[in-house]
Amino acid sequence: MTRPVNILAICGSTRKGSTNEVLIDIIADLYRSSTEFIRFEGLSDLPHFNPDLDTETPPPAVTAFREQLRAADGILICTPEYAMGVPGSLKNALDWVVSSMEFSGKPVVLITASSMGEQAHQSLIRTLLVIESDLPESSRLLIPFVKSKVRDGKIVDEQLLQAVKAVMESMLSKFIGQQ
Repeated sequence: MTRPVNILAICGSTRKGSTNEVLIDIIADLYRSSTEFIRFEGLSDLPHFNPDLDTETPPPAVTAFREQLRAADGILICTPEYAMGVPGSLKNALDWVVSSMEFSGKPVVLITASSMGEQAHQSLIRTLLVIESDLPESSRLLIPFVKSKVRDGKIVDEQLLQAVKAVMESMLSKFIGQQ
């Protein structure tokens, strides 16, 4: 028997019950037979990035985040756009892993789901590529007007459901035969 693919899911919104959190739940449910989703719950606990603290012994919350990233086979990021940019808490988390390289070569799916989202999506793509994430175009999804497509804990837009499956399959195909 093969082990499930271990996916660390990071929600860029810190609001409980956010649409992006719901998307993570939907995706985890869709792939429950072949994956194990672990939600990163410590986004709000990470201290503001400070290069002076980015040493061999960073703050405990940073160490825990880095350990979860290293243990994951792949990473799913679902995030909104705030004020035409990346949510500060998500950008802060990414800043903490620039020097430690946990994203280097790691398969990532990036879903930006917001009212618009294009600015944050493009910014995150650039950041994730700079930190050497494995982020092909097939693993990127921008979902504008998300609240019209995700309601009551379900994806109500069939085209979106197929797009979500396509980005996840893009990442999960990397693990076929490796388990």
